[in-house]
Amino acid sequence: MKSIVVIPTYNEIENIESLINIVLSKINGLNILVVDDNSPDGTAKAVKEMMKNDDRIHLIERPGKMGLGTAYCDGFRYALDKGFEAIFEMDADFSHDPNELPKFLEKIEEGYDLVIGSRYIKGVNVINWPLSRLLLSYFANMYSRVITGMPVMDATGGFKCFRASKLAEIDLSSVKTNGYGFQIEMNYRMWVNGAKIKELPIIFVDRLNGVSKMNKGIIYEAIFLVWKLKIFKSSFKNKKK
Repeated sequence: MKSIVVIPTYNEIENIESLINIVLSKINGLNILVVDDNSPDGTAKAVKEMMKNDDRIHLIERPGKMGLGTAYCDGFRYALDKGFEAIFEMDADFSHDPNELPKFLEKIEEGYDLVIGSRYIKGVNVINWPLSRLLLSYFANMYSRVITGMPVMDATGGFKCFRASKLAEIDLSSVKTNGYGFQIEMNYRMWVNGAKIKELPIIFVDRLNGVSKMNKGIIYEAIFLVWKLKIFKSSFKNKKK
């Protein structure tokens, strides 16, 4: 399948070049799209240098920090416009293992519409997180399942692969959430519209380089979002088929 990995970036100069090289080596013909929010550290410049020698590398430059959710939506629209059949999302900080990419694609090729890299499908598989953050993440996912009814163990994770034809049914212009909330909302929209979902166990390793983008606003957004999803469930059904 014609596949692309969408990676949002902000100040990822320490990671981006090595990550691109490793990701592109995992699947024959795989492409990569970096969506950069005007990183002052030169992330986009480094990507553009790599693009000169490899047409599998793509770049969207945005004028400033506009949020993770809008970055992914911009990347998804680009991938859909270019005719990619499988669209991955992953972080730029090596917390997601590129070695898992072929396993995700295999499941898409088997007929699944959304494959989620799950930290909680087989116990708790998180390395280098403080206990407070681990508990927050674990119970946030439990909270999401109980309130929405969505049968996903790790609804807040950002390592996944979409079947493009199913993703194309979603009106991306109506997605306004970021961070944890964005991941929950996209999973929910796929689920309520009949997507066939598969969770694969992964080991999540906290970033070694750079600075985490997590903040309290992202957490509060996710807390209120799940009630919005529950109460206005019908409004999240796809309007375009």
